[in-house]
Amino acid sequence: MARRNRNGVRKERMIMLASSVLVLTALTVTGVFVQRSNRAEKEDYVVDFETIEQGSNTTADNMMTGEELDTLFAEVGTDDLDYDPSFQEANSQKVENTDEKYDISGKSGQTTAENEDSDKKTDGESDLKSAEDKKESDKKENSKKEAADKTKEKTDEEEGMFDESVDTALGAGEAETAEAISTTVQPSLDFKEEDGLVWPIVGDVLINYSMDKTVYFPTLQQYKYNPAIVIAAQQGAGISAAADGRVTSVGYDSVTGNTIVMDLGNGYELTYGQLENITVSEGSYVNVGDGIGTVASPTKYYSMEGSNVYFKLTKDGEPVNPMTQLH
Repeated sequence: MARRNRNGVRKERMIMLASSVLVLTALTVTGVFVQRSNRAEKEDYVVDFETIEQGSNTTADNMMTGEELDTLFAEVGTDDLDYDPSFQEANSQKVENTDEKYDISGKSGQTTAENEDSDKKTDGESDLKSAEDKKESDKKENSKKEAADKTKEKTDEEEGMFDESVDTALGAGEAETAEAISTTVQPSLDFKEEDGLVWPIVGDVLINYSMDKTVYFPTLQQYKYNPAIVIAAQQGAGISAAADGRVTSVGYDSVTGNTIVMDLGNGYELTYGQLENITVSEGSYVNVGDGIGTVASPTKYYSMEGSNVYFKLTKDGEPVNPMTQLH
């Protein structure tokens, strides 16, 4: 029984040992393979300096030397080329042409050091001259600016004086014009009872003037005093001025509708009511017989009477019977 147990333990140990050897062998083989792959990839990125150097030498062998270039330019001639050997880049103090044969100073044999000293001296003189020129230019600009400012101030003053004089002249002219209009254009209003009035429209008197007793108003269905006359008229018919006058008021009244008041002079005034399409305005002067509007539809206070013209005459604010003046 003890021997069988020992034999089993030995078999297990041998199996474990063999497994370990296989695992180690596999890892070793894998590591060798990976190492070779990495080495191959690195070799692809290795720069061959020898090949590059050989290529450079080949290129250098193919390039022309300076003597060969001079010979070539001598044969071709510089007149046929755009190349200017004396060219020096503008504003570049470090680019120098040291070839005596193409010296920009025109003096053959001048050394590079002398050229540098000459360039520095020239640059210093140029800078000094530029500074002086700039200073002188600034002075001139300031002088011009001051002169322009003085000229502008003087011009503004003159324009202001001119504007004031023009305004004064215009004001005087307007005053004279207004005075001339007031004395020449505006007619004098001097109405007298003997002058009389003309009918503003031809029609029957629906409600007569009555201030001493009451009269009947059909629409209102009541008796009341009447300071005017109500003349029957067809809607849309023209209404004319009964006398010369100046329009003092154009407005709307709930009883008489669109209403015009005219000053006749000497305290007399005429009132026209129940109008539309009014052709006059406040302040305008109207001659007798001139059209002032048309007959409108009656207001609700005269709906039973029908379309009409409300016509009233007053003296110093007191009603006067217009029938005594109409002819």
